[in-house]
Amino acid sequence: MEENRDEYFMRQALFEAKEAYDRDEIPVGVVIVYKDRIIARGHNLTETLNDVTAHAEMQAITSAAGVLGGKYLIGCTVYVTLEPCIMCAGALGWSQISRIVYGAADDKRGFQKFAPKALHPKTEIQGGVLQEDCARLMQDFFRNKR
Repeated sequence: MEENRDEYFMRQALFEAKEAYDRDEIPVGVVIVYKDRIIARGHNLTETLNDVTAHAEMQAITSAAGVLGGKYLIGCTVYVTLEPCIMCAGALGWSQISRIVYGAADDKRGFQKFAPKALHPKTEIQGGVLQEDCARLMQDFFRNKR
């Protein structure tokens, strides 16, 4: 059951990544789920906002905190199409998010390579959910850029 739930919510994150793709943003999408309900959505807006901190996760963390009425995201799961970078992992760590589920690994900029302890110690991590779909969208984006 958990696997089907993870795939369902990752498909929602992929929808957000496609929104980013259509805006000519690096196609990373995210949803944050609390009690089986999406409370926040986001996708990269770094080009649109001319802001290097406008990553999908940062957008969604801010939105989810507003919905919950506090800075901590305990009991929440973030579904993101690409392994978070160091900045986003740090923010997710400070938010005390309970679980991170990502699609494709990011061997060049992912937090696990540079800062594997950036997350809260109780945060659970699950990688590789719909990995091929997530990676393909990213590969298509950069192939079209070249």
